[in-house]
Amino acid sequence: MAPSAAVSKRDDGPSTSDDFDLEKTAEEAKSLIEKIVRDVGKKSATRQLIFGSASGWATGFIMMKLGKAAAFTVGSGILALQLANSSGYININWDKLTRGVERVAEQVEGSTSDKKQGLLKKVRNIVETNSIMAAGFTGGFFLGVAYS
Repeated sequence: MAPSAAVSKRDDGPSTSDDFDLEKTAEEAKSLIEKIVRDVGKKSATRQLIFGSASGWATGFIMMKLGKAAAFTVGSGILALQLANSSGYININWDKLTRGVERVAEQVEGSTSDKKQGLLKKVRNIVETNSIMAAGFTGGFFLGVAYS
């Protein structure tokens, strides 16, 4: 038998962080969502209402589950820090911590204020052009929050 001329290269997946571009993925997801909303906006009122209700319920359900998990995690962390502080394992400088948190909060607020206006304009545009779907989404969202 003659040796094969083709040599296969083994692919173990991404080798660097450059292979996965988060911004590109976010843009693709954004364009996909916009396409879906445009396509649903062209469907009948019943389909718009069903799609809006289903997506609203899923969003509300997921947000409540994530909110509960985040609240539990943050609360447990604060409780653990306070127990460790009162037991003498660590010494927390609460004044310095408070100043640091306030500084970070100001930076976050400053960087997101422009983005909030753009997001509000997009949401208003979607609601104005797809009012039936938006009404279904709102009702579904509240049902998802209530039944999570």
